[in-house]
Amino acid sequence: MTSPVGTTASSSRARAWLTLLLAGCFEIGYALCVGGSRGFTVLSWSLVAVVFFLLTLFALSMSLRTIDVGIGYAVWAGIGAVGAALLGPLFFDEPLTAAKAFWLAVIIAGVVWLKLADSPKRAGTTQ
Repeated sequence: MTSPVGTTASSSRARAWLTLLLAGCFEIGYALCVGGSRGFTVLSWSLVAVVFFLLTLFALSMSLRTIDVGIGYAVWAGIGAVGAALLGPLFFDEPLTAAKAFWLAVIIAGVVWLKLADSPKRAGTTQ
């Protein structure tokens, strides 16, 4: 028994968004490793940064097969920026001020709105 076309399309979109989320996590890892590499002068951090870089580009490119480039890239960059900003204080003793936290919340809200904007249009609506 085959699944309806709508179900296949929605599961494909869901996989693309999960892959984009994974790409964002890899981007966080890349950003943190670049920070730890101190300008690519620490070999171990540098090698891990290269691995995360390749993983994030691969996962991003896979997700962009389904998700529009503008939305996918903005979400990916937002995940990476917010994740690195939130984890930077844990790994590198960077300050996280109330002002930074506020603007990170604005980025998160923007990412959520972009995801909602990419939701499939309802049948019967005009463009």
